[in-house]
Amino acid sequence: MDQPAGNREEIRDFLTRRRAKITPAQAGLPTSARRRVPGLRREEVAVLAGVSTEWYTRLEKGHIGGVSEDVLDAVARALRLDDDERTYLFDLARSSRPASRTPSRRRDVEVPPRVQWLLDSMTMSAAFVRNGRTDIVGANPLARALFAPMFDSATADKHGRPNITRYVFLDPGAHDFFVDWDAAGVATAALLRAEVGREPRDRALRELVGELSTLSPEFRSQWAAHDVLMRHDGVKRLQHPDVGHLELTFQSLDLPLSDRAVHDLIIYTAEPGTPSEDRLKLLTIWAATQSRAEQPTGHSPQPGPF
Repeated sequence: MDQPAGNREEIRDFLTRRRAKITPAQAGLPTSARRRVPGLRREEVAVLAGVSTEWYTRLEKGHIGGVSEDVLDAVARALRLDDDERTYLFDLARSSRPASRTPSRRRDVEVPPRVQWLLDSMTMSAAFVRNGRTDIVGANPLARALFAPMFDSATADKHGRPNITRYVFLDPGAHDFFVDWDAAGVATAALLRAEVGREPRDRALRELVGELSTLSPEFRSQWAAHDVLMRHDGVKRLQHPDVGHLELTFQSLDLPLSDRAVHDLIIYTAEPGTPSEDRLKLLTIWAATQSRAEQPTGHSPQPGPF
């Protein structure tokens, strides 16, 4: 099977965007007021990488499948790629090699009971499992309470499973829920971009990107930037509809559930002694009460006044 055309486009756009970001001065090259292109020229990148201009031009057009790791390393250094961008470039090269299979729908990996037990044991932290398409495929009660707007959103699938990127870009309420919505948009699009580099033949992933590109101008803008993020952690500020403002730290951990599919365990918690910790504790009580009530009756109590 030949290299997919879409993959060539992603390689071209990624390398072109990164080349445009580097000035000659940053690269240690002479500057000129007569330059017609932003950033570096192709021939300048070729010199920095130690390859011919013709060879680099071919690479930037997407013909990357047979390129050696040493050459990819040289190009990554010339373009000053960070660790995530370098990994993305290598993923693009790997996925560009001829394959015998056609685009397919990857079967979702079920979260095994031992992982769900792990999630449920974290009673003071909101924890969930996210796959590479940013679907939430497993969560503990506190995560469901904390991200109730996402779980209750019309953007969730027919099984009630949220997709973070779809919620961020397609649900108007996300602008209120995420205090730093712009940062959330940048991060989720970059996470999805990294997955496209790993799995360019995943049909469901392609359909998701197509849906978001069609329905969200904001997503189209972020997608065109070709930003890449392999793992996301830091501080998140949320405006919860029941407990108000929350400032939480979150950490992403690799969770090896499958040889191919990427899964991360995401844990949210609050700094001890802060108002956010008090509000998270209120959600913890509500989540525990709701979970106990659902076991015998299947009915969810209404949240109390927080």
